[in-house]
Amino acid sequence: MAVTTALSFPMLNRNQLIFQPLAARKNKFDVSKMIRPDAVRKNMGEKGEAVMRETIDRIRAARESGKSRMLTFGAHTIKNGLSPVLIRLIEDGWITHLATNGAGIIHDWELAFHGETSEDVRENTSKGEFGASQETGFNINMAIIMGAYHGLGYGASIGAMVHNDGFEIPNRGVLLSEAQYLMESNPDKALSAINLLQKIKELGLKHDQFVSVPHQYKEYGLQAAAYRLGIPFTGHPMIGHDIIYIHPANSCIAIGQAAERDFLAFAHNVSNLDGGVYISLGSAVMSPMIFEKSLSMSQNLAIQNGRHIDNHYMVIADLQECTWDWSQGEPPETDPAYYLRFMKTFARMGGTAHYMTADNRDFLLALWQGLQKV
Repeated sequence: MAVTTALSFPMLNRNQLIFQPLAARKNKFDVSKMIRPDAVRKNMGEKGEAVMRETIDRIRAARESGKSRMLTFGAHTIKNGLSPVLIRLIEDGWITHLATNGAGIIHDWELAFHGETSEDVRENTSKGEFGASQETGFNINMAIIMGAYHGLGYGASIGAMVHNDGFEIPNRGVLLSEAQYLMESNPDKALSAINLLQKIKELGLKHDQFVSVPHQYKEYGLQAAAYRLGIPFTGHPMIGHDIIYIHPANSCIAIGQAAERDFLAFAHNVSNLDGGVYISLGSAVMSPMIFEKSLSMSQNLAIQNGRHIDNHYMVIADLQECTWDWSQGEPPETDPAYYLRFMKTFARMGGTAHYMTADNRDFLLALWQGLQKV
């Protein structure tokens, strides 16, 4: 019988790090630069404008038939001040699912809480201060830990904290009881209770208290708006990619629980994409990766039920033009043409797909403004 020997490698002790107040950090973006939905946009050229008209028609038809209208985006969409436009799109019922990466989650929260975001990575890394903002690290991590405990996904966990201006730390006896008696009937709940107990102890927090986290700029919080409206806003992080992993409050147990729920929620909405619309805006890695797995899962279930997901529509918009020579084979993931591989695969399954070069500001303004026309 083979015996596995445990290996123990030295690990950096993040409890020894010094954190700075978020208010002391210089940022590149603030809420005064937010984009109004009725702002003037640039023309996207004949091809781009034609794709926008078709996309608007497709979204109208998808809403009429109750099909998914999904929009995935990278963090720059938030840093470019487009939250007000996205909020209007979900308030008006045009978009039924939002998805972003871990950085998009963080920038959205910092704007809702502090009114500023986007630090100087190069300068702060050289000083050992990049990502070392106390409020960001503590509050986002605690929101995810609390959200995991309450059965929420990654994005909804942050949305709930912003909406409620804080979070409630449960009674110790309740957590101990759940940890002991739910291990067989509800292991996820038991695990989240154990994890929460441990973090409360590690961080020196008190049970039975409401931790107030006022959000002065809540009206700009996209996750809060989605939570308020009951619209799925899913977060799709990668461990170590985001600044919240620096803080001692970080828990990859909670992140795993919450992100798993979001992935499955995303896949559920992909399963309703026959006749629906999928928009990928400036997300070269996260969007293709989670979509192709979700579509395969959805197709697997559809085939079991005698169906096939065929009538689907995709728009991929990015700043970079695609000039890949397909005679050279498949493009690398670092090339904009990777999007086209994604699109070609999607289209071969019976759907319609477009790749267009566009600024995310102009794309979203054109989308919302076009949808307002009767």
